[in-house]
Amino acid sequence: MKMGLSTSSMRRRGCIYGIVLVLIPCTVLIVVIGTDYTTEQSMSQRMAEFQMRMQYLESMYRTKQEDVAILSQYLRLAALNGATVSGGTSSTDGVNVSLANLDMLEGLSPDSRSLIRNVTSTSRLAESLKLPTAFHFLPHLLDDSASLQPSYIESKKRQGVSIVLGIPTVKRDKQSYLVETIDNLISNMDEEEQNDTMIVVYVGETDLEYVKTVAHQIRTRFASYIDSGFLEIIAPAASYYPNMNNLRQTLNDSQERVRWRSKQNLDFAFLMAYAQPKGAFYLQLEDDILTKKGFVTIMKNFALEKTAKKEHANWFVLDFCQLGFIGKMFKSADLPWLITFFQMFFNDKPVDWLLYHLIYTKVCSVEKDGKSCKQEMSKLWIHYKPSLFQHIGTQSSLKGKVQKLKDKQFGKIPNFHPHRNPPAVVRTGIQPYKSYTLQKAYSGDSFFWGLMPQPGDLIEFKFKQPTTVRR
Repeated sequence: MKMGLSTSSMRRRGCIYGIVLVLIPCTVLIVVIGTDYTTEQSMSQRMAEFQMRMQYLESMYRTKQEDVAILSQYLRLAALNGATVSGGTSSTDGVNVSLANLDMLEGLSPDSRSLIRNVTSTSRLAESLKLPTAFHFLPHLLDDSASLQPSYIESKKRQGVSIVLGIPTVKRDKQSYLVETIDNLISNMDEEEQNDTMIVVYVGETDLEYVKTVAHQIRTRFASYIDSGFLEIIAPAASYYPNMNNLRQTLNDSQERVRWRSKQNLDFAFLMAYAQPKGAFYLQLEDDILTKKGFVTIMKNFALEKTAKKEHANWFVLDFCQLGFIGKMFKSADLPWLITFFQMFFNDKPVDWLLYHLIYTKVCSVEKDGKSCKQEMSKLWIHYKPSLFQHIGTQSSLKGKVQKLKDKQFGKIPNFHPHRNPPAVVRTGIQPYKSYTLQKAYSGDSFFWGLMPQPGDLIEFKFKQPTTVRR
């Protein structure tokens, strides 16, 4: 009897040892595979972030090139007009031109000064082609040399962050939500997010006393954030705006509505131009919104994820809210497209319509149907769900207008979590419910909802490249 019990006990121990011996290698394998997959994801995101930083730096470099080109044209003109300044000279077609002591060159590096000397000391001073600029679309800017300079600014000149949040605000007849909006944004960021983000508040009013009042309200509540460079306040010069009483009446809108939407276009253009050199991404917000915890990290990860995907790498706008222009994120390197478009058509259409028409112009063919156009636009205009921002205001900045717009997607729990899968052809005999196809699930756009699987139905994945399948 004892012998039987002993044998049974030994068998149980043997089984336990066997199970342990099997489980340990499996556990190690799962951990290693999981680590490899996590590392692969991390590397992919780092590459996407590096790519965004490169685009940002390239756009800044182009800005410097434009500065040099404009300055060289000015020097050519000065040479043609016989301008002479003391210092070393060069002779060009009988005109003596000195560049050594030009005041405008004092702040430039030796390389830049050398480049300008090379440009201006050519044997023939050929006239350069003059391309259109903002002054062609907004000629009133030429009436005041300070028209593009902020009339008010509180800034520590912070740059190099990942995301710049732009908040335009104007005087409202009844209630302002600005301070509550800023407070909500800050309270939903952790310290790491704040260190990689900044907020620019644009007060779109020409009454300097009112601007100072708003700035005082912001400083009273958020002084430490202003002093750290996290929060900036700017306002445009009065001469930035054209005569708003002379605008063309378009879209059968009232003159008051035309003034309101035209000014909004110009406000967005100014704010975007100011914010562009400060970060890799720019997010357009409004002064009467709420958000949710961790929104900065969610947006940044989503942007890097889409950038890493070949089919979405050229995205133009990431949409984190279904309402108007709220929650629209752009690469800072792409902002010149928007700024120029808004300047060209500021008098013609509302700002959210102009965004739509810009993307439509980029990808839609007049020879194809609307379905094809919508499909192409979806590659550049990518929606994130559920929405990260909610509109809370009811008093519009347009006098007399009450708006009770709410984003129905805000606060919803996502019903699927997209995965990043390798390129493959997917097939199944299972009929999908509505548009919830297997292809959309595989590409991370939705989930697969199949109807009544039958015996023999398969779900097949044919990879375009040999692929190690991991769980």
